[in-house]
Amino acid sequence: MKLGDLKTTDIEKRLNITLSDTDRDKLESMRQSKATDINLGKWHCFDIPFQILCGDKGTASVVCDILTPYQAQMKGTIQIGWV
Repeated sequence: MKLGDLKTTDIEKRLNITLSDTDRDKLESMRQSKATDINLGKWHCFDIPFQILCGDKGTASVVCDILTPYQAQMKGTIQIGWV
């Protein structure tokens, strides 16, 4: 069971990080609010479990590339996966 529909700003707050405007805009442009049938090139973030689920492996890689530079600042962890 997965619950929630977190926006990019919600992810920032939960991880206690501040993304650059470029990174935030890029992630938000790829966000899909609908949790089912996540499209290629899109992601959806659940609150429980705290997970970004991407529509494909390439999108998961892009999300990882964006978030990795902030890793040392993160308070907590987030899962990133794909369907």
